[in-house]
Amino acid sequence: AARDKLLGGLLADGLDDGSCHSRYQSAMYRRNAGREPSPHLVSKLRRHEELQRRCGPGTAAYSDAVERLRSGKSGGIVSPSPEAECRYLVSISYRGLGNRILAVASAFLYAMLTDRVLLVDPSNEMDELFCEPFPGATWLLPPRFPLANYTSFSVETAESYGNMVKNKVITTDAGDAAPTTAQLPAFAYIHLDHTSTVEDKFFFCDEDQRAIRNIPWLVMRTDSYIVPGLFLVTGFQDELDSLFPETDAVFHHLGRYLFHPTNHVWGLVTRYYDAYLATAQQRVGIQVRVFGAQPESPKLLDQITTCTQKEKLLPEVIAAGEPPVVDVAPANSKSKAVLVTSLKSWYYEKMKSMYWEHATATGEAVSVHQPSHEEYQRFGARSHDGKAWAEIYLLSLSDALVTSGWSTFGYVAQGLAGLTPWVMHKPANDTAAAAGDDPPCRRDVSMEPCFHAPPFYDCRLKRGADTGKMVPHVRHCDDVQWGLKLVRRG
Repeated sequence: AARDKLLGGLLADGLDDGSCHSRYQSAMYRRNAGREPSPHLVSKLRRHEELQRRCGPGTAAYSDAVERLRSGKSGGIVSPSPEAECRYLVSISYRGLGNRILAVASAFLYAMLTDRVLLVDPSNEMDELFCEPFPGATWLLPPRFPLANYTSFSVETAESYGNMVKNKVITTDAGDAAPTTAQLPAFAYIHLDHTSTVEDKFFFCDEDQRAIRNIPWLVMRTDSYIVPGLFLVTGFQDELDSLFPETDAVFHHLGRYLFHPTNHVWGLVTRYYDAYLATAQQRVGIQVRVFGAQPESPKLLDQITTCTQKEKLLPEVIAAGEPPVVDVAPANSKSKAVLVTSLKSWYYEKMKSMYWEHATATGEAVSVHQPSHEEYQRFGARSHDGKAWAEIYLLSLSDALVTSGWSTFGYVAQGLAGLTPWVMHKPANDTAAAAGDDPPCRRDVSMEPCFHAPPFYDCRLKRGADTGKMVPHVRHCDDVQWGLKLVRRG
């Protein structure tokens, strides 16, 4: 069957200009066609692209909005029709690549829900790693932005939404009436990283969203996937239900729409894939996250091999000297390629040796590969992040995935792949792993990323609450117990 290069209408047609080969080629490399986007999501994306073209950099509307920001005028939106005025959301790029991808996807969904132009801070190579997603418009914040120090905004910044609420610069308790535009600041800083305060997290409350709605410029910092928090905002729920009838495929759609490797990175992906993975009948991705300066861990290696064999992702091996067993399948009937990504090569080397030195119990041939140790010419020569992005993408081309809990790298790969992974949980301490109480890995409850720093607050009752029990499709994560993640609706 011809591959659907537009991913069910998720991508706009007509961008075949050679500047971004991956945009329309990626479908040829994916065996898993992925989920179908809803018609409402497809039309919303086309409308958002139009908004980026009408109000984005290079337009008179953008120049005017920047000038108003420079002069410090609130220019709070006075028009009764939100479409008549242009509003903006600037997303700060910081922390690791996985965090940056989840942060931009979160900012984009919020921008779509609130009709704001998304502008991504181009630092940390965001401009070199990803193609422009919007046809005929840029998503990169141009130089000479009036808030010169915006990348160093922090929990202390006076203009943070949390601080402005705390200091009564913005009030939200006037019933349903939103603040008048005269009272609104020219911009607000939305601080949602792991250091955010209770007041910062009022962002996830309806009356606060009403106050924020008319502020022309927002600058957002997050290192997390805040989307489950947006599903708690009652004012967004109807629209989110229409956009994503399958609540476990939100990042799957956002990620495949937004993140296309640039030609340099795509070359790394396709050359590696063609050389090592293309001919295998099944591809198993194993993402090994090593936290901090941990030494090589035989326990973790054992966890990987026990998990993959117990879950029948990889075959068991026969002890040296034992006769091979081929009654299950004739030799060479099936080949499996294992892609290991890790900062260390030790786990890959051990697995490769195991499958070389021992026959498999099923007669299957198993090859083991790790990109950053295959001495591909120029691999990683440009940057650590280019290589990391290529590895995330290669993992996402797997037929089955084993990931490490807590890892944003794994979250991105599983979402792009459209696969629910088997997750190796980080033991609370080494004795738990040694005692063998826990299974080596568990199938995750959904392929959605986990929001590591969610709010714990009931906006209506104005008190602390368990946000994992408020709506049926937002529940606690298996890997980060206090985190929140989206699961399939009932």
